[in-house]
Amino acid sequence: MPPTDYLDWLRREGRIVIVGASLAGLRGAETLRAEGFTGELTMIGDEPYEPYDRPPLSKAVLLGRAAPHHTALPHRMEIDAKWRLGVAAAGLDVEAKRVRLADGDEVEYDRLLIATGVRARPWPKEDEARLEGVFTLRTRDDAAALLRRLKAGPRRVFVIGAGFTGSEIASACREQGIAVTVAERAGAPLVGALGGVVGAVAAEMHRENGVDLRTGVMVTALEGDPAGRVRAVHLSDESVVEADVVIVSLGATRNTDWLAGSGLGAGPRGIACDAGCRAFDFRGIVTDDIFVAGDVARSPHALFGYQFLSLEHWGNAIAQAETAAHNMINPSAERRPHLWVPAFWSSQFGVNIKSVGVPPMGEQIMITQGSLAERRFVGVYGHNGRTIAAVSFDNTRWLEFYQREIERGAPFPVEFPTVDRRPEGRVPVDSDFPDPALPTHGPMVTLSGYSPTDQQLVFHPARH
Repeated sequence: MPPTDYLDWLRREGRIVIVGASLAGLRGAETLRAEGFTGELTMIGDEPYEPYDRPPLSKAVLLGRAAPHHTALPHRMEIDAKWRLGVAAAGLDVEAKRVRLADGDEVEYDRLLIATGVRARPWPKEDEARLEGVFTLRTRDDAAALLRRLKAGPRRVFVIGAGFTGSEIASACREQGIAVTVAERAGAPLVGALGGVVGAVAAEMHRENGVDLRTGVMVTALEGDPAGRVRAVHLSDESVVEADVVIVSLGATRNTDWLAGSGLGAGPRGIACDAGCRAFDFRGIVTDDIFVAGDVARSPHALFGYQFLSLEHWGNAIAQAETAAHNMINPSAERRPHLWVPAFWSSQFGVNIKSVGVPPMGEQIMITQGSLAERRFVGVYGHNGRTIAAVSFDNTRWLEFYQREIERGAPFPVEFPTVDRRPEGRVPVDSDFPDPALPTHGPMVTLSGYSPTDQQLVFHPARH
C-alpha cells in the first residue's frame, strides 16, 4: 500500500494505542482526534484513574488547599477512547504490534504512543522502605496517604533529598508548623538543577524558615520500632534524628522496564527518539509506528548541541505529545520537530522559582537583575560563549526575554544596559554544579548523550 493510502486508511480505520494515562497521553489523544483521526483509540494506564495533574500533589494538596481526588485534568474535547485503567503494560511485541498487559490480555495496534512517564525512586533497602511512616510522593494515592499522616500531627518529618519535590514538601510542612529535617548529599538544595550559587540561596531559605537542613551527608539507615514503624534516621556523619514520618525524595525512575526484550532503545534514561518523536530501536534505527512523548522520552534538541534531553516538565509533556500525535498521522513532508525550550517552575517558602533552558549545561552564571542577597534576581547561565539558560527568584518578568536570547544563541557574558551594575552582576562566576559522574536526583533536565550523527569513533575495517 502506498504511504499516502496507508495514512488515509490509518486516519479513518486504524488502531492507535497510547500506553500511559498521563498528561502526555491525554493531550496526545486529544490532538489525534482534533487532527482527524477517527479510528480506534485505546488508553492504557497502570493507575485506576483517568489522567490527573501531578504538580499540585507536592504543593496545594499537602497544604490541604486541594483534595487529591480533585486533581483530574480537564478534557479539551471528547476523545472517544477505550480506557484500560488499573492494569499496567507488561511487554511489547514490536513485530506483531501488540502490547501485553499485566493481566495477560493483549492489545493490538497499528501505531503506538508511549507516554509512561516516571515513578518515584524508592528507598533502596526494601525492608526499611516497608516500615510504616515511610513515603514517596508521585501518585495521587501517595499524596492522599501522606496528607492523612501529616494531618495526624507527626512529631518530626524527615525528607531525604533536597531537589525540587523534597524542598516543596519541606516548605509545605513548615507552613503547617510541622518540624522537618532535610538531608541532602550535596552542599545545598537544588544544586543538581541550578548549581551551587543558586543552591546557597535555597539553603538560606530552608534554614530561615525553620528547616533543620543537613547537607553533605547521606542517610545510611532507617530504624524501625518493634511494631514496624519508622522511628529514627541514621546519617553518614553518625548522627541520628528521631522522626515518625520519612519521605524519600530521591528523584524518579523512567517507566521502561516493561520494554525489556522489545528491541526498542529503552533504558533507565528513557526511550531514545528522534526530534519527530519516533522511537529508535536498540540498533539506532528509527521506527515509524512507535512514538514517544513526555518524561519517558529522550530526544535531541538543536538548541543544545543535539544532545538527547530527558525533560521532566508539565509544558514539555504537552508540547511533545502534540508533536508526536501530529506526526503519527501525517506524511513525512508535514511532520514537525519537537523543539520546545525546557522550562520549570517551583513554589517554596513563599518564593516563586522558574527556569528556562538547560541550567546544568552552564559552566558559569551571571546575576543580571536583582540581587542574591535580596532573593529577587535573575541568573543567566553560559556555555561555550552562549546564553544557555536563565533562572529567576520572584522575578519572572525577565524570563521571556532570556528565552528569546537562548533561542537565538545570544552571546555570554550578557551585555545589556539592563544588566545591574552591582559587583555580583558584573563578572560571571562558576555556577558550581556537582560532578556529573556522581549520582544526583536534582536535575529536571537530564543530558543523556549526543545525536547519532555526532560520530565519536572511527571504524577501521580489518585488512586481510
